[in-house]
Amino acid sequence: MRAVRLFLGGDVMTGRGIDQILPQPCDPALHESYVRSSLDYVRLAEELNGSIARPVDPAYIWGAALEEWRRAKPDVRIANLETSITRSEEYEDKGINYRMSPENAACLTAAGIDCCVLANNHMLDWGRGGLLDTLASLRKLKIKAAGAGRNRDEAGTPAIMPVGGDDRVLVFSYGLSSSGVPRNWAAGRDAPGVNFLADLSEASIDRVCAQIARVRRAGDSVVVSLHWGSNWGYDILPEETRFARALIDRGGVSVIHGHSSHHFKAAELYRDGVILYGCGDFINDYEGIEGYEGYRGDLSLMFFADVAPKSGAVVGLEIVPLQIKHFRLNRPSDQDFDFVRQRLSRESQRFGVDVTVAAPGRLALKRLR
Repeated sequence: MRAVRLFLGGDVMTGRGIDQILPQPCDPALHESYVRSSLDYVRLAEELNGSIARPVDPAYIWGAALEEWRRAKPDVRIANLETSITRSEEYEDKGINYRMSPENAACLTAAGIDCCVLANNHMLDWGRGGLLDTLASLRKLKIKAAGAGRNRDEAGTPAIMPVGGDDRVLVFSYGLSSSGVPRNWAAGRDAPGVNFLADLSEASIDRVCAQIARVRRAGDSVVVSLHWGSNWGYDILPEETRFARALIDRGGVSVIHGHSSHHFKAAELYRDGVILYGCGDFINDYEGIEGYEGYRGDLSLMFFADVAPKSGAVVGLEIVPLQIKHFRLNRPSDQDFDFVRQRLSRESQRFGVDVTVAAPGRLALKRLR
């Protein structure tokens, strides 16, 4: 029986400047100290790399990723949607607020996204009403959601993705305060919110494993998506490693899908599973913003994990680097491709993992021991 192929993407930040270049944007007004209009992010990108003809087609922003999806043919496409889909004006006074209009949400279907994980620190940027709008838009687009809901039970329910026969992929999503998720955003018994995880303690491990056990059946593959850690830096805390490994050991998880940092972090091959500590931003409007250039947040990664459907073992992992330019995903230069290989290898070697070139434009992980 063939493996189930998963696509895993990092933060999809289609608000602000990207929303403005799509056909039906929200009001561009912002409530930030840096700029006061989303159009300023478009201007900064154009000053750096030239004009962007607009409005663009909903598929435009995905660029070279479209060809990779056609080639790889993933059974399930999973991404962290870090943008509320709403025209709500009830913004949270938190400094940065991401939203795109419901009319522009067609960009998600243009990418063929099957599941959006929502337990992150921007999902309630426009209040609980904005979250409810997001859930309604995803239902309309027939995109599954995990990690947020109209109440605690719904927020904690995994997305269940049939992949042929009786086999399924279960996607659980959790947000942690280390990534900036406010505790008061947690879904309540009768209140909308996100699936908040208070810490990485033994009790939290037990909670997550119990939630998996209640839903999982023979033949299921499990992805746990975690919005954790700071925006910048390569540090990985011992408790993060312990937590991720425990979910593989005790919860039978195939893939730990970590995100929050605006750049990629280390990856680990642990037993039959894979831990992606930080997938980085997949698409954003940071082009032209100064600061943190050394982390190369403009370089995006596509992760394709092959999972054996009965055992849940990860039998292959392919990584495709891309670059955000003109608010679009492009093929990187040879120099940038090699930067990804070297930096990902440097960060992953602490876990006994090297990064090799699997084919032109593609990378793979290799155990060092």
